[in-house]
Amino acid sequence: MPTKDQLLKSFHQRARLARTLHMTLSFDEQDRAVVDMPYDPAYTHALGGTHGGIIATLLDIAGWFTAALTHPGNGWVATTELSLHLLRPAKDTALRARGELLHRGKRLDVAEMKCWDEEDNLVAHATGTFVYLEEVPMGDR
Repeated sequence: MPTKDQLLKSFHQRARLARTLHMTLSFDEQDRAVVDMPYDPAYTHALGGTHGGIIATLLDIAGWFTAALTHPGNGWVATTELSLHLLRPAKDTALRARGELLHRGKRLDVAEMKCWDEEDNLVAHATGTFVYLEEVPMGDR
């Protein structure tokens, strides 16, 4: 099973998208991945809210790292499905997403992800399915 330190290193040193979006990753006391992203007006849509695609990315990352922490070996975890509900605009605010594993299987996991703004308003909700591909090496974490 990958350690938290290995996953944190992979995220912070190798994930270019995370650096581009200024995201940070941590794990809470229940081993749920928590992804924080500061507000950046460069990621807004025409009406000034953070673009839904950015929020979807935040949620996907939270689910992915929550699932990845639970699998043994050096295999890759891949997102196979993501269902997203944008609940309210996220305007001029930092965001935080957290993943929670609903079901862990030998190869297939289901996670629930939520995203909040700085005032703890629920901005978005998602569920995701993640497959563990033992035959695809994750590489040096």
